[in-house]
Amino acid sequence: MASPRALAAPLPASARPVRQALAFDERVMRAGLLLLLLYLAITVVLPLWALFAKAFEGPEGGFAGLANFAAYAATPALTSSLRNALVVATLSTAICIALAFGYAYALTRTCLPGKSLFAAVATVPLLAPSLLPAIALVYLFGNQGLARWALFGHSIYGPIGIVIGEVFWTFPHALIILTTALSTADARLYEAALALKASPARIFFTVTLPAVRYGLISATFVVFTLVITDFGVPKVIGGSYNVLALDVYKHVVGQQNFRMGAVVGMILLVPAVLSFVVDRFAQKRQAALLSARAVPYVPKPDPLVDGAAFVFCALVACAILSILGVAVFASFVNFWPYDLSFSLKNYDFDNMDGGGWESYRNSLEMATLTAVFGTALVFTGAWLVEKTRAFVWVRGLAHLAALLPLAVPGLVMGIGYVFFFVEPSNPFHFLYGSMAILVVCTIAHFYSVAHLAAVTALKQLDPEFEAVSASLKVPLYRTFLKVTVPVCLPAVLDIAAYFFVNAMTTVSAVVFLYSPRTQLASIAVLNMDDAGDIAPAAAMAVLIFATSALVRGAYALLVRRLLARTQAWRSR
Repeated sequence: MASPRALAAPLPASARPVRQALAFDERVMRAGLLLLLLYLAITVVLPLWALFAKAFEGPEGGFAGLANFAAYAATPALTSSLRNALVVATLSTAICIALAFGYAYALTRTCLPGKSLFAAVATVPLLAPSLLPAIALVYLFGNQGLARWALFGHSIYGPIGIVIGEVFWTFPHALIILTTALSTADARLYEAALALKASPARIFFTVTLPAVRYGLISATFVVFTLVITDFGVPKVIGGSYNVLALDVYKHVVGQQNFRMGAVVGMILLVPAVLSFVVDRFAQKRQAALLSARAVPYVPKPDPLVDGAAFVFCALVACAILSILGVAVFASFVNFWPYDLSFSLKNYDFDNMDGGGWESYRNSLEMATLTAVFGTALVFTGAWLVEKTRAFVWVRGLAHLAALLPLAVPGLVMGIGYVFFFVEPSNPFHFLYGSMAILVVCTIAHFYSVAHLAAVTALKQLDPEFEAVSASLKVPLYRTFLKVTVPVCLPAVLDIAAYFFVNAMTTVSAVVFLYSPRTQLASIAVLNMDDAGDIAPAAAMAVLIFATSALVRGAYALLVRRLLARTQAWRSR
């Protein structure tokens, strides 16, 4: 055993450069982590604090306590909006969860023919702004709609239209969660149930449902939050049926009543925060459902069950494609419903009120910048959080700030940006009204999901990569660029595609921040609909969808070719 004097002896001269390199790299990473925390504080925390402060601000600018909330509760029209929002959110959530659960069950627990096709169709709403289904429903069930008779005299302008539009828009979000939950099943439980001669219904209620209950809870809260905070569908097809999201828009944009807009924004935070807490809890509990000895569940062919699953999925897929198809068809019609001949005049955006081709180019620019800078920022930030040694409290704060946008609706984030960046005393006031603030807000809005994806990929890397690189005197940046990024390339590309598509389709996060020279395509859809140009609005929404679909297709081809060349080490 070595003596204490030997242990305390100075390092050999050959080991000193390694130690010095480690110390220098650690200082660089800690400095980067502090910069990341500062960035997240400016783009996420401080805007939310500005919203919080505005909600408690009095007419003269001082602290007013709960006076603004009391004024909100005493206004019948505003409390009616809260009730309306809860009604449509509850109905939409119940219908969406039921449909998504049946669809996910068919994809994971049956021998459904054409699974890949049905799964692809179900993701279609992710590529379109929430305004698109609302516009399509006008053409389907409006006063001049193709199937207005199907509503038996009821108007599509109101809760019926909002619920249908929200179910279309939120369906893939619920499906992704429920498909994941249903995919993790232990076949031994089903074998035991069959051995005990349990009926299919009993197996479903005693084995299947308990195993996915946390996924159901998580999906329920996610859909409820998306519906109650969505702005696009109620704005187009809500008619006189006011909801909370519309109240925010009216107070901030229409009446310039910022304090009341902040109050409504704070109310919208409640279901989002509750959803975030429940989702975190559900994920922890879900992880303990499968043991190391679990046997993957493989569905067995059953003509009756598989046939019922095919009919159900076909009906849901047809409904999704019908809504999309009506929007596409209406965008090429000369004059609905009197002249249904083919025409491209609806795509002459420069001659329409509310938007032009410049807005589409702005969206492409914003989405590209968001994808490039957002991906670089998120992946580098996640790497700093995961790979920085010690500095535990700063890493924890940075990780918490990165997850905060997950509990903040886009509408609330946009209001917070208005209150924070509009102040002339703010050193970042120069960003207000520019393309930069749209990019920054969009990155902040979708930061959490991208951050979690990057962290998941980085956790798969062995920490010895950095230690070996340091022992070989390889600079930190070279290890990052030559090892970390190539190994995590699939996650990097996923994050870039995620940012681009969401930047193209987002409405609520940027509706308060654009200027005449930075108007986006999704905002142009909203403005053209307000101006009565419904067909051009449909055309712009279809153009957004086509762009998102084209990018996703190109991304899939690029990933296949790129991974074949750079990820060959993953295959035996």
